[in-house]
Amino acid sequence: VNATGRTNVGDERDAGVRAAGPWWLLLIAGVLSVAVGIIILAKPAIGLATLAVVAGIFMLLDGIFEIFVSLLVAAENRTLRVILGVVSALVGVVLIRHPIHGVVAIALLLGLWLMTSGVVRLVSAFGQEGHRVWRIFVSLIDLGAGIIIVSTPGIGVATLALFAGLAFILRGLVTCAVGWILRSAPDEIGPPPPAA
Repeated sequence: VNATGRTNVGDERDAGVRAAGPWWLLLIAGVLSVAVGIIILAKPAIGLATLAVVAGIFMLLDGIFEIFVSLLVAAENRTLRVILGVVSALVGVVLIRHPIHGVVAIALLLGLWLMTSGVVRLVSAFGQEGHRVWRIFVSLIDLGAGIIIVSTPGIGVATLALFAGLAFILRGLVTCAVGWILRSAPDEIGPPPPAA
């Protein structure tokens, strides 16, 4: 805000550019999530070990993505995002290197991961400016899917694959939408003001 009480347009544009910076990363993460969901749903007879490895690969990549974005974009609750990224990567490595052969164990790991991701994303959404509704929507998808999976301990492999596949596809589509919206953020703010 300048001496006249008005917000500096240049500052608004800079904030918009910072928010839109990682739009392409969100797009990549969204496409990857959709791809993983389709792979899981396309294999109705998917084995438990295969499901664990596919979910593990996605968790590992998602964890790396979270850490990278947290370090790239200055925002509140950065520490929570970094912790989520580290935990996601570690769980992913465990599932890839040592596939768990119990459906209940995989369901609990996947469900708890989705719930944790949803809570962290929900908290982070309130600490970031712009397109807050979309960010909250992504977090609620994760949280809801996690609750459904954890609350059904007797879930079968096919049902777990169905829930996981749909959750990955939904979160991927919404993440792509957020990335595409952020892509146009600098254009919506307008061109930078001429130098004084």
